[in-house]
Amino acid sequence: MAGVRALQWLNLTRHGESTGNLAHRDARRAGAEDAGIPERDADIPLSDRGRLQAEVLGRRLADLPPDERPTLVVSSPYLRALDTARIALAQTSWAAPDGPRLRVDERLRDREQGVLQGLTALGVRRRFPDEAERARRLGKFYHRPPGGESWADLALRLRSFYRDVEADAPGGRVLVVAHDAIIVVTRYLVEELTEQEIMEIEKEPIGNCSLTRWRADAGGLRAVCYNDTAHLTAPGAPAGLGPDDA
Repeated sequence: MAGVRALQWLNLTRHGESTGNLAHRDARRAGAEDAGIPERDADIPLSDRGRLQAEVLGRRLADLPPDERPTLVVSSPYLRALDTARIALAQTSWAAPDGPRLRVDERLRDREQGVLQGLTALGVRRRFPDEAERARRLGKFYHRPPGGESWADLALRLRSFYRDVEADAPGGRVLVVAHDAIIVVTRYLVEELTEQEIMEIEKEPIGNCSLTRWRADAGGLRAVCYNDTAHLTAPGAPAGLGPDDA
C-alpha cells in the first residue's frame, strides 16, 4: 500500500477496556436493545481495568530494542485511545522527555455508526429492521448506516492518513493507538486483502491493548504479530487483564 512502503516498523494497538465496552457486554448478556451509554462516543473513558491494561502495554513497549522504538506516536482523538497512549508512554523511558511527541489525528477515530450508535445487534433488528436487511444484502464491508460509515469509507480515510505518516515519521517507526476497526482495516490495506479475506479475519475480536506489528523487508511490510495479548497474561502482569468478549 502506498503510504507505508517507506516505514520500517508499523505498530498498532487498540485502546484499553472502556466503560462503553462493559456497557455493550452487559447489554448483550441482558438481551437489551441499547447499551445505555451516556457519553458521546468520543468521550467514553477507560475502565479501571483498561487503565491497568494500558500500563502493562507500556511496559511491553518500554522493552522494545532501540532500533524498534517508535519515532512517531499517533492517537485517535477519542478519550479512551488518547488516555491509553498517555498511560502506556508514561511507562517508557524512551518517550520522555525528548522522545516522540504524541500526536492526535481525527482520521484514527472509531468507525461512525450513525443512527445505529449504541444499539446491540438485537436493537438494530428490532428498531431498524429495514436497515438490518439492507446490511445483510450489501454485506458488512459496504453497508453504510444512515449518518455513519462503511468499512470502505474507513479504508479511504486511512489511506490518506498513512500517506501523511510516511512523510512524517523520522526513521520510519510508527505507533498508532486507536480502535479495533482501525486495526482490522489497516491489515486490509497493508496486506492488500480482499473483502472476503478481511471479513473473515474480522470475526476474531481485537483485544484491548493488543499489539499488531509489521516490519519492513525487501518485499515491503511483513506481519510480525497480530492481535497479540501475551503481555497482558505474562508472569508479573496483574490477573484478569487478558481478552474477553468486551
